[in-house]
Amino acid sequence: MRALVTGATGFVGRRLLEQIDDPVMLSRDPDRARQMFDGATLHRWEPMEGPPPAAAFDGVEAVFHLAGDSIGEGRWTEAKKRRIRASRVIGTENLVRGLAAARSRPKVLVSASAIGFYGSRGDEVLTEQSAAGDDFLAQVCQAWEEASRGAEPLGVRVVNPRIGVVLGEQGGALAKMLLPFRLGLGGRLGSGRQWMSWVHLDDLIGLMLHGVRHGEIVGAMNAVAPEPVMNRDFTRTLAEVLHRPAVLPAPAIGLRLMLGEFADVLLGSQRVTSTVAEKTGYRFVHPRLRGALESAVLGQPAEASH
Repeated sequence: MRALVTGATGFVGRRLLEQIDDPVMLSRDPDRARQMFDGATLHRWEPMEGPPPAAAFDGVEAVFHLAGDSIGEGRWTEAKKRRIRASRVIGTENLVRGLAAARSRPKVLVSASAIGFYGSRGDEVLTEQSAAGDDFLAQVCQAWEEASRGAEPLGVRVVNPRIGVVLGEQGGALAKMLLPFRLGLGGRLGSGRQWMSWVHLDDLIGLMLHGVRHGEIVGAMNAVAPEPVMNRDFTRTLAEVLHRPAVLPAPAIGLRLMLGEFADVLLGSQRVTSTVAEKTGYRFVHPRLRGALESAVLGQPAEASH
């Protein structure tokens, strides 16, 4: 499959490229990207400045749009929040403008979103049909998905994987947790009763490819494992996998003082199901948390997850 990827140098994009036979990359820095990915076709693109070159879409069957400013790096100042939103919304609008001008168009656009779409919802079970939340990230995700739907009038099917907490040692939330837990300094966040909807990196890639292959999937697809867990259970399981204690909770007030508004993301509760993926036949490689953590942290094979 010839597929175009934005955000290919990121944590998820790097793994996705390994699964694509004929990758095309859009990058702000093609020279750097070329050093990382020998053999990929590269085109320069500044997402905030305009559409990609039309030639980037030649022969492309699918587009994976992953680019966006990290929500977990740096304090959420007003300037940071503007970058988070603009990098997703304006970047996606410019990508769609590129699709409109392309000589040939892909069949499908897989444009990332996040379970932040739902906001913090306590114990409520959330499916792809659940209403959006109203906090900052929920508003960003709604605008992000709306921008991607601009490709639909062009005859391009749009899939929006709403991504949960991604488990992989080389990046994402888990990488940031590992050092304190390995030092025996880990523990629950706040009350620990908030729900965490997670997904192993292998399954996230699998779900995105599943979205390409299954034409009946249109719009939202929750990219989460079938079994969300409470934060207290997540932290206990991670500590057990690492053979370390997890006895130092991080109180909510301390997190808010240290992280500001971003602390609400860590303390929010999202009990999200993988309804669309399961109904369309996706089989999870890592359906349960312990096996997923053993794979991500210890490198154990997928069979250990079952």
